[in-house]
Amino acid sequence: MCLRVYIIFCGKHSVSCPRTSKTKPSMAPSIRSWRLWSLALMLATVVGEYGSAMGGGSYGYAPSSRGFQPSPWSLAHATFYGDETASETMGGACGYGNLFLNGYGTATAALSSTLFNDGYACGTCYQIKCVQSPWCFSGSPFTTVTATNLCPPNWSQDSNNGGWCNPPRTHFDMSKPAFMKIAQWKAGIVPVMYRRVPCIKPGGLRFQFQGNGYWLLVYVMNVGGGGDIASMWVKGSKTDWISMSHNWGASYQAFSSLGGQSLSFKLTSYTTRETIIAYNVAPANWNVGLTYQATVNFH
Repeated sequence: MCLRVYIIFCGKHSVSCPRTSKTKPSMAPSIRSWRLWSLALMLATVVGEYGSAMGGGSYGYAPSSRGFQPSPWSLAHATFYGDETASETMGGACGYGNLFLNGYGTATAALSSTLFNDGYACGTCYQIKCVQSPWCFSGSPFTTVTATNLCPPNWSQDSNNGGWCNPPRTHFDMSKPAFMKIAQWKAGIVPVMYRRVPCIKPGGLRFQFQGNGYWLLVYVMNVGGGGDIASMWVKGSKTDWISMSHNWGASYQAFSSLGGQSLSFKLTSYTTRETIIAYNVAPANWNVGLTYQATVNFH
């Protein structure tokens, strides 16, 4: 059983949402052969292969000195949770809520804590392809997913037999539709190669507001480029820049009274350290429960 929980801390506020997934078949018999093969595959991997961060395919990246660039291929394993509707992936530790309404769809994955990085990996994009398994589809096609959730450790099971997300394992618990693009779902778990790729998002950053008159909690979505946020500031039309603290997942908070002011945001990418400013994102009559879109994004 895999328990998936997220908690938002702010004073007395906390929310926990447990999720479970089916037990995956044991991979223990193949661990030794996988380790030997993985070294050979690592040496044979062609790092110069590029692809689109919007999904599977053969689109190419033009090398550029600006913006986020794809990382080298690395080794991991992948499972899936939920069914073909991906309804179980809604919500999640990153706080993106309804993934369909917010533009993430079914191309998503929960990351083991080794990758999740205390929520700073929320929004990052990965290409994943099945390798060295009879369950892989012919040609090892890749699919591209966005990190929207955490796959926490399960210390009641061995790391090589059920505790797939136990540290220090690098693991992707994918939505079933995403998993079915690289392997037959009956496999349960397969060895994969993965790499970070730029997130290609239409339009500007989106900011979903929660909180109250003295506490502003902002979920940052639709992040392009590296997909991640390291730090964030808010500026009211009557204030200077106010540093926001990382709450959890993709949310940042400011304990300040900002009602009746138009709001601007400054954000720094966790990976590239690029900083952008989104001016006048929300009007003076902004309200919690609403989402506001900027005209700028990371690349």
